[in-house]
Amino acid sequence: MSPRRPILFLAAGSVVVAGLGLRDWPVDAVRASAFAGRAFDAYGLTVTVEGPASLTLLPLPRLTLGRVRVAAESNGPPLAADGRLVLDFDLLSLLAGRAAVGGLRLEGARLARDADWRTPLTRLAEQARAGGTVRPRRITLSAARLDGGDEARDIDLDLAWPFWSAAAEGRASLTWQGVATRITLANLRPADIVQGRSSPFSAEVAWPGGRLAADGTVAPPRPGAALPVLAGQVRFETRALPECLTWIGRDVPLSPLAGAFSIAGRIETADRSVSWPSLRIGLGQNVLEGAGSVALGPGATPRLSVQATLAAETLDLAPLVGDLRQLLDRETRPLALGPFTRGDLDLRLSAAEGQVGPVQVQDLAASVLVRDAAVEIAVNRARIQNGTFKGRMTLASGADPDATEMRAQGSLDRLDLGSLLSDLGVARWLTGPAHGQFALEASARDSAGLLARLGGRASLAVENGTITGLDLADVIHRNGAVAAGALARRNGRTAFERAAITLRFADGIGEIAEAGLIGSAVGATLHGQVSLPDRRLNARGSLVLRPSSEPSRGLSFEIAGPLSAPAVQTGAQDEAAEAAGRAGEAMLPEALKEPAALGLPGTVRAYAP
Repeated sequence: MSPRRPILFLAAGSVVVAGLGLRDWPVDAVRASAFAGRAFDAYGLTVTVEGPASLTLLPLPRLTLGRVRVAAESNGPPLAADGRLVLDFDLLSLLAGRAAVGGLRLEGARLARDADWRTPLTRLAEQARAGGTVRPRRITLSAARLDGGDEARDIDLDLAWPFWSAAAEGRASLTWQGVATRITLANLRPADIVQGRSSPFSAEVAWPGGRLAADGTVAPPRPGAALPVLAGQVRFETRALPECLTWIGRDVPLSPLAGAFSIAGRIETADRSVSWPSLRIGLGQNVLEGAGSVALGPGATPRLSVQATLAAETLDLAPLVGDLRQLLDRETRPLALGPFTRGDLDLRLSAAEGQVGPVQVQDLAASVLVRDAAVEIAVNRARIQNGTFKGRMTLASGADPDATEMRAQGSLDRLDLGSLLSDLGVARWLTGPAHGQFALEASARDSAGLLARLGGRASLAVENGTITGLDLADVIHRNGAVAAGALARRNGRTAFERAAITLRFADGIGEIAEAGLIGSAVGATLHGQVSLPDRRLNARGSLVLRPSSEPSRGLSFEIAGPLSAPAVQTGAQDEAAEAAGRAGEAMLPEALKEPAALGLPGTVRAYAP
C-alpha cells in the first residue's frame, strides 16, 4: 500500500473529528443546569437555566447555557439574568478525571443594580485561606448592562488569575452615563488580600475627560473601617472638575468654581479617610504644593470633608476674582449656596506672588472655610504696591436656602495709587499713599437683589498726594477753562495734603457723607449719592482757592448720569469759596478722579484714565 493513503485517511479523519469537535452538540438542559449548579455551589450561588444548552469539545471542552439566572439563594433576587453562560472546563482537571470549571464567560446579561456579592466573595476568600486552588482561572463579562436604566451599558470585563501566577490582572470597559471608560488592574495578589496581608497593585481609570492612576500596596479594611488600607502614589487629572464630579455622582466644596484640575502625591488611608502627606495640585494655570486629607462622614451618603495647607510661588487669582465680579454684572445671577457647600473645606493658602489681572500681589496668606450652608473667604495678609490689604467675606444661608446673606469687611494701608494705576495700564494721574476700610452686608436671592439691599460703610483717604496733568487752581482762575496745550504737555500739578471720601450705604444707595480735598492752593467738597442698582451717580461739589484769606473765588460743578459716562456741568460760584472754607477737609469720590469730571473741554477726556 502506498504510504500516501494512510496519510490521506488520517487527514480526512482529522477533518471529520475536528468538525465534530467544533460543533455545538445539544445537551439536556436539566443535566446541564445541575452540572453548573454543582460548580457554583462552592461559592454560594445558584444557577437556573431557562434556555437551551450545548456542549462543544474543541479546542477545549465547554458548556454553553442560554438565558441563565444567577442568584445568591435559590429564591433570592437575581444577581445576573438573561445572559448566556459559557463554562470552560479545566484541562488539568479533565486529565485527572474530574470535570472542573477553569473559566466562565457571561454574555449579554442584565446585572442587578443593588447586587449583593458578599456571599460568593466570602466563600472565595475562605477557600483561598484554606489553601484551595480550584477556582475559575478566567472570568469574562461581555455586552452586559446595568438593570433598571441606561446608566451603565456595554460592560466588558476580563479577569485572569492563572494557576502558575500569584498575581491577578483585569481589564474592563463600559459606557457610564454616556462616557466611554476604561479600567485596568495589575500585579494584585488576591491570596495575600484574603489572608489579611498587603499586596502590591497598579490601577488606572481613563475616560475622555480625565485619568486616575494609582501604584502602591493595598490591604483589607481594618475591623470597622470602610476603606481598604492603601499606601502609594496617586495621580488624578481632569479637564473640567465640575463635569467630572457630576459624571461620577460625587460632590466637593466649591467645585462649580473649578475648571481644569489635577492632584498627585503620596497617599495613606485610614478609617473613612485619605491623607496626602505630600501632594501637588494643579488648578488651571496654578501649581500648589503641600499636604492635605479627605474624610468621609457617617451614613449611606457621607459628607466629604477636605483639609489642606498649600503654598505656591506664583498664583493667578483672576478666575476667582472674575467669578466674584459677576455679582456686579447687569445679568441677574442666583446666589443659592447649595451647589458650593456640598462638603466641608478648610484650606490654608499662601503664595510668594499673586496676580489679579494686571495687579501684582506679594506675600499672600489666605484661608477658605466651607461648612454646611456657609462660606468664609479671608485674606489675612496681602501686599499690593507697598501697601497692605486685609479682608474677610462671609456668605451664609438660613431658613430660605435660595437666599444668601453676605458680610464683607476689610482695610488697606499705604497703597501706592500711582503704581496701581500703572499696573492697570492707565496714566499715573493720581499718586500718593491710600488708606481705607469697608464694612458691607446684604441678603438676597440673586445678584440684583444683593446690590439693591446693600448696606454699610466705606471710606478712602489719600495723604500728601498729587494730581498730575491738571492744575485745579489754574482751572478756577480760568473759570473752568484749561490753558491751551496744558493737557497735551501734562505739565500741570495739584498737590494736596489730604483727599478722602466716606460712603454710607442703605438699600444699595451710597450717600456721600463726607468728601473733600484740601491742599496748599485749592480745596474741594462733594456731596450726593451713588446708586448701585441703577449704576448712576448724582453729586454736586465745589472748588475754591486757598488760603481763605484770599478773595473768595470758586467753581461749582454737578455730576449726573451712568457711572460709566457721567455728564458734568460747571459754573462759577462765589459762595463755593465760603462752603469749601468751612469744610476744610475735602474728599474726592471715584467718579471725580477723572480730570474730565470737572466739566472741562472735551479734549480733557483724552487724558482721563
